[in-house]
Amino acid sequence: MWAGIRAGIGFLAAVQIVVGIWALFFPVRFFAFAVVGMGMAYNEHLMRDYGAMTLASAVVLGAATVHGGRWAVRTALVMYLTWSVPHFLVHWTMLDHLAPATGALLMVALAGAIALPAALLLLSTRTRRTG
Repeated sequence: MWAGIRAGIGFLAAVQIVVGIWALFFPVRFFAFAVVGMGMAYNEHLMRDYGAMTLASAVVLGAATVHGGRWAVRTALVMYLTWSVPHFLVHWTMLDHLAPATGALLMVALAGAIALPAALLLLSTRTRRTG
């Protein structure tokens, strides 16, 4: 079971790496994605900072994946939830510019970004580490 928890954290790290690289090195393309730009004016500094911070979170998640200790795993998951819950709430208040199907898909994806780490955190409190 512990290997499954670490695999889930590894998945979160991989997603953060892809998104972080996209925002940091291709900020215009990242911002052009409808669910990112949200109808606002482009800000290159903000996009590049977001990309760098996203890559920093990938470092924490990656370390928890490799090390796998309870403290590292729980810290990484709490770090991710500290970001993903407010991120969900912010987007929830800004859906009016999106087509209903796009908004619904976005909210399902963002809910998954809460559900997966929350489930992994719960499992990590109930599972003995075996490796």
